[in-house]
Amino acid sequence: MKNKNYYAVLMAGGVGSRFWPISTSSYPKQFHDMLGTGDTLIQKTFKRLNKFVPTENILILTNERYNDLVLEQLPLVTQEQVVLEPAMRNTAPCILYAALKIQKMNSDAVMIVAPSDHWIEDEDAFAKDVTTCFEKCGNEEVLCTLGIKPTFPNTGFGYIEFEKEGSSDLKKVHQFREKPDYETAKEFLAQGNFLWNAGIFMWSVKTIVDAFENYQPKQYQLFESGRSCYNTEEERDFIKENYPKAENISIDYAILENSKSIFVLPATFDWNDLGTWGSLYDKLDKDSNQNAIVNSKVISQDASGNMIRSPKDKIVVVDGLKDYIIVDKEEVLLIYPKSKEQDIKQVLGKVKDAFGDKYA
Repeated sequence: MKNKNYYAVLMAGGVGSRFWPISTSSYPKQFHDMLGTGDTLIQKTFKRLNKFVPTENILILTNERYNDLVLEQLPLVTQEQVVLEPAMRNTAPCILYAALKIQKMNSDAVMIVAPSDHWIEDEDAFAKDVTTCFEKCGNEEVLCTLGIKPTFPNTGFGYIEFEKEGSSDLKKVHQFREKPDYETAKEFLAQGNFLWNAGIFMWSVKTIVDAFENYQPKQYQLFESGRSCYNTEEERDFIKENYPKAENISIDYAILENSKSIFVLPATFDWNDLGTWGSLYDKLDKDSNQNAIVNSKVISQDASGNMIRSPKDKIVVVDGLKDYIIVDKEEVLLIYPKSKEQDIKQVLGKVKDAFGDKYA
């Protein structure tokens, strides 16, 4: 039986520009079946959380423009569960907004904040790790996060440094560290008490709201002033007027770097943030030439290590290409080195400048 005090907030407002041309500002990656499984990323995430969180206790945080996409892809969700941001203001304001809404519904609630576009294979292990954190959050005034055991010195993730003392599975966080350079990342791994920051957080609504009151009083006062409106017909007008006034700041800077009561649980499941075509390539099955293929019917010659995606059942012939991203989508064809995948954001900017927003 699912615990009525368990709540989830799905973060589904990002654009995912590094997955262009599949991910666009009007139809971002969380609404695509990136893995070829039959479910979009947001559908996979919803089902994963719904295993232990009651359906009606899952809120979807997203931009106004994606409201219809959310309701179309998540038919179990009601309009009241879709929390709409009228402006882009990073993660802190929307998390505070959602927490205040949940607190008004259930003052005993504990909640998870999770991105809608991550890949997690062992969903039972995920549920076990989250409920371990929920139990701690429900009994103590602490903030919890899940950390991923690093497998290589990745420079694309932030890191969590935890205190080595203590025998508990939940480790006291010493500090959050910014994305390091390669040498620093190697040092982190050698020390043995660093985890990748997956951006998955758990806390009681009381603890997170109190943290905002202590560390972000202006932000707290702005959203607290609308408490009487939340979960009523007046909420939309209040948010439309006041949300754009919120400071553009991440939850990491706003709360986590200030709090002295944060614990991290090293995750017992495999995880990938699916942030780039290369990270998607890593998680897909490969053919005999190490090409990862989605939807396409591929004939390859002297071609290996490629990420290939096309409309369903399109025949793609590749000769002489190694370690490339090949994505065919209606009016856009991308053929780009995997080694330069971080530059796709800049390429998208050039496309906008040359051809307008139609293709972005």
